[in-house]
Amino acid sequence: MSVTTEPEPGGAADPAGRRYLSLRDSLGRLAVRPRSVALLALLPVLALLGGVAGWVFDWPLGVDSAVYRAGAITLVQGEPLYAGNTLGAEPFWALLPFTYPPTAALLFVPLAVLPVQVAWGVVAAVSFLALALVVRLVLATLPPPSGQVSRWASPARATLVFSVLFFALEPVWRTIFLGQINLILMALVVLDVLLLSRRGSRWGGVLVGVASAVKLTPLIFVPHLLFTGRVADALRALGTFAGLQVLMLALAPSDTVRFWTHTVFNAGRIGPMHWAGNQSLNGLLNRITDLAPWATTAALGIGAALAPFAVWLMLRFHRRGQPLNALLVTAFYALLVSPVSWSHHWVWAAPLIVVLVARLPATTPATAWRRWLAAGSVIVVFVSCVLLVLPNGRNLELHWEFWQFVLGSAYLLVPLLLTAVLGLRWWSRSRAAAGQAAAESTAAPLTGRDADGDADGPEASEEARHTRAAGRR
Repeated sequence: MSVTTEPEPGGAADPAGRRYLSLRDSLGRLAVRPRSVALLALLPVLALLGGVAGWVFDWPLGVDSAVYRAGAITLVQGEPLYAGNTLGAEPFWALLPFTYPPTAALLFVPLAVLPVQVAWGVVAAVSFLALALVVRLVLATLPPPSGQVSRWASPARATLVFSVLFFALEPVWRTIFLGQINLILMALVVLDVLLLSRRGSRWGGVLVGVASAVKLTPLIFVPHLLFTGRVADALRALGTFAGLQVLMLALAPSDTVRFWTHTVFNAGRIGPMHWAGNQSLNGLLNRITDLAPWATTAALGIGAALAPFAVWLMLRFHRRGQPLNALLVTAFYALLVSPVSWSHHWVWAAPLIVVLVARLPATTPATAWRRWLAAGSVIVVFVSCVLLVLPNGRNLELHWEFWQFVLGSAYLLVPLLLTAVLGLRWWSRSRAAAGQAAAESTAAPLTGRDADGDADGPEASEEARHTRAAGRR
């Protein structure tokens, strides 16, 4: 089944004539399809109903959304956010420290008026819609299909199918159950980088700045905008981020100063770096070195060493007109080098799977197995819940066997192995092209024929030679 999309009617176009998704037109077409609207709204409605039921029956729903809500209440009440390891407004089953910037507490204020379980339902409902938006934007970025495609390959149907099936991915369902906001932040970045910035919108970069003010990791997309030539968008992202910090300095000066001078450097508030759920280079090195004091420094060094290659790969995709692939390179590089990348942070597996599955129909029987292997392997890794099966917690990760270290690093191995395969393929193709060019250059003087097998001697007319040269170009 092809999952690529047709050109967007009524969408904006750049000077080269490329069409971009028009969200207004897409929502308009969706509005006249009541069954599609009902299916798209099913999961968000179930999440809201689940939140209400959890409130009525006092279920412990949404550990992280409970912390978000408590942070907002604490901010509104003028109490300190970072003085202790818990907040007074947290329920007994969600006693965790507030680790986010103070701007996050400000943006979570709408949750403060809701019961804790209903707040989870709202975050989960918005997360489902954010996932659908990401899938739709990814489909619009892929090249249009060639030839006849299945009715299920239409953008609307493919969006619905992927959005439902992706709930099986461990990063997605864990994000939903915890009440995390990873899907929402991913949607902000994808909407900004793949739509607003590419269309030259005056709002380009703003959503990246907002996402970075909630969690610092999205700041990696500021240099992404800069390296891809969108300097104004990068400056708007930084300006939005800085402006929100200045706003919080005025609203909550003590919390803002404490966060940027102390809390941001206190990794212990986030959790043990060696937990199996920390799928970053830092987590891996802390596990395999038995918490060596130099492990984090070594992880930062490896990340710095990988940076030039990541930038080169990202720019290669960008210059080939593949902005989605370029964005994924930046996203997965951020997951690798971040000190903490919990398994639920890896929601970027969803757009990666869309890209891999979209490539399956455009293949030959001789090479189909390679693409099926790549797509299938990635799906298996993020569906298998392998990190939950392995012994974890209470320092058990420090005593893993070799094979457990391999399986326990499954998430971070996905981008590394895909990049290695991609690099080997490009290298083999370049060598084959160089060998063919060398063979053609040596064959021509010996046979008196060019690469097309045509005579190219003195008897050939000047016009014929120009014609063949133009054809080769």
